[in-house]
Amino acid sequence: MSSIIKVNTYQDANGNALFSSDGSGNVTLNASAMQNTPAFDVRLGSDQTMSDNTITKANFDTEDLDTASAYDTSTYRFTVPSNQAGTYFIYAFTNGGGSGGNTSLSHDVFLYKNGSQISGARGHTRHDTNRTFLDVNTITLSVNLAVGDYLEVYARADISSGSATLHSLGSRFGGYKLIGA
Repeated sequence: MSSIIKVNTYQDANGNALFSSDGSGNVTLNASAMQNTPAFDVRLGSDQTMSDNTITKANFDTEDLDTASAYDTSTYRFTVPSNQAGTYFIYAFTNGGGSGGNTSLSHDVFLYKNGSQISGARGHTRHDTNRTFLDVNTITLSVNLAVGDYLEVYARADISSGSATLHSLGSRFGGYKLIGA
C-alpha cells in the first residue's frame, strides 16, 4: 500500500517556503542553500583582436546569466558578492584563431584570481595552406572563493604569420556556487 501527499508549498518549522509547485509538476526551490547561486554565464559579443604573443584580457561583455549581478561587463570580471563565499565550479572556453599561409598558432587561456594566474590551458595547431583555423581551449575547475575575490579570463596567441583573433563563437566564461561543498 502506498500513500500520496499533495502540497503546493513545503515549509520549514518557521513557515519559510523551501520549495513550491505550480500544480503542473514545475518545482521552484526557494531556499538559497538549495540553489547553485550565484551563477553567471557570459560571452564575447564580437570577435576580439589579439596582439601576437601578448596576454590579453578576454572582453566577455555579454551576459546570458547573472543571478546576483556579480559580473561586471565593463571590467570583464566576476566578483563574489557578500555572504556568498564558498566553492565555485568555474569554466572558461576561448576560441582562438589565426589566418594566413604557413601559419602556426599556439593559443593559451588563463584564469586569474585577484590578479594572479591560477589555471591555464594550451593548444597548438599548424596549417600549411592559406586558410583560417580555430583552436578551442577549455579550463574547468573548482575554486574556493571569499567575498570580494574576483575572477578574469586572459588569452594569448603566438602566431608565425597572419593575424590572431579571439572568436565570439565558442568563447564563454561562467560558473556557479556549489551546494554543500
